[in-house]
Order: sequence, then structure tokens, then C-alpha cells
Amino acid sequence: MKDRSHDDAMAEIFRKDPAYAAELLNDILEDGEQAELLVAMRQMAKAFGGVRRVAKEAELNSNQLYRTLSARGNPEIRSLNAILRVMGLRLAVQPITTN
Repeated sequence: MKDRSHDDAMAEIFRKDPAYAAELLNDILEDGEQAELLVAMRQMAKAFGGVRRVAKEAELNSNQLYRTLSARGNPEIRSLNAILRVMGLRLAVQPITTN
């Protein structure tokens, strides 16, 4: 049996459960950890056919998208919105609730 990488396993989870993907991204955004966000976005791109396919559907340059989602990437909101749209997601602003 072939071992799967963590990224492959997460991509499969994201394909099967888009609601989980959205919840994970919201948690990451709440924590403000850009590096974690970029890892999750790379895994999600893999779930949606790979960076080249996502770039094509988002009408972005694939080389630029590879750099954007790299460990040192710094995605623009426009790019992030385009990527998320391909995945059936979007950025949103919500009020902070306190308990």
C-alpha cells in the first residue's frame, strides 16, 4: 500500500467536505496565521485539480499563483478572492461575538 502525504490526505478531505474546508479557513483567518493559510490554500488547490487548473479557472498566471501560495507568499485580496471563487468559497466579514 502506498503512503499518502499529509497534503494529499487533506486535499481528499477538502474534496469530500467543502464545509470543513470553509470552517478550517475561517479558523485560520481568525488566528491570523498567514503561513497556515497558505498551506491550507495549497492543499485546497490540490483538491480542486492543482495550482495550474485553479489558476486557469481564476484567470491568474500559474507561476504567480505558485509564488503566491508559497511559504513566503503574500496573496493580494483580488487573487485570494479569485482562488476561493474557483473553490466555491468567498471572503466575508463578520462581527466579532463575545460570550
